[in-house]
Amino acid sequence: MTVLTTNSLTKHFGKVKALNGVDIEVREGEVFGFIGPNGAGKSTTLRILLGMLKATDGSATIFGKDAWNDAVQLHERIAYVPGDVNLWPNLTGGEVIDLFIKLRGGKRTERRDELIQRFQLDPTKKCRAYSKGNRQKVALVAAFSSDADLYILDEPTSGLDPLMERVFQECVNEVKQQGKSVLLSSHILSEVEKLCDRVAIIRDGRIIESGSLADMRHLTRTQLLVETRQPMTELSSQPGVHHVEEKGSAFVFQVDSEKLDQVLSYISTFGIVKIESAPPTLEDLFMRHYEGVGGEG
Repeated sequence: MTVLTTNSLTKHFGKVKALNGVDIEVREGEVFGFIGPNGAGKSTTLRILLGMLKATDGSATIFGKDAWNDAVQLHERIAYVPGDVNLWPNLTGGEVIDLFIKLRGGKRTERRDELIQRFQLDPTKKCRAYSKGNRQKVALVAAFSSDADLYILDEPTSGLDPLMERVFQECVNEVKQQGKSVLLSSHILSEVEKLCDRVAIIRDGRIIESGSLADMRHLTRTQLLVETRQPMTELSSQPGVHHVEEKGSAFVFQVDSEKLDQVLSYISTFGIVKIESAPPTLEDLFMRHYEGVGGEG
């Protein structure tokens, strides 16, 4: 079942076209990754989905309801964590978490206390004393304490250390196992790769690639380290070979996955002494799409 859909979503800020026909679909019980550089249109898309911005054109529906017109009803079923959390400075972290739980119609629960412990958060401190990472923890505890059906997470691990990132990943997997849906916008590609069932890449306000990770890895390259008995000649000119570097007696290079058979056959003629390979990653895919762009949005 489809939980969230955008069709030809467009947003203009004056003459600037921030979104240009964005189509995404999030299904029930899946984690959907939404990646792209700063300025690509990720946060604008999420703000439209949350009813914070009105689309110039196109549509955005969540649970079959319009994201703009039915925003109040929809927020009863949505938990949102932004990448830069602002909290009431005079309240403690625990008070803020309890306030968010109460606003959703819930009560203080064992789940809330468990999450505070797992995220190693001191709930008695005033929010003005919290670091960025601790402010993120407050938002994450509040979100995962709620019984939401859809979690919209915009750079949620910003400011967290690797140990807390792992706790976050565990929480995402737990809500997924409960049949909940997660829309995760992140620039930490290894995080997206670990958690997401499907991914959409946005660039200049357009979706340039989407699908499951298995579907998309055909666009990536495998990195090889190869040492041979005889010197390899004309390696750089082989179809599908990129970024050849010499490291002592070995060569390190990348190969398009669809050309791997041919390249291995070529290498074998020189007598392979050592070969190491690194599997394609989402980062390879991302960098290949943005090669030469310089990260501009």
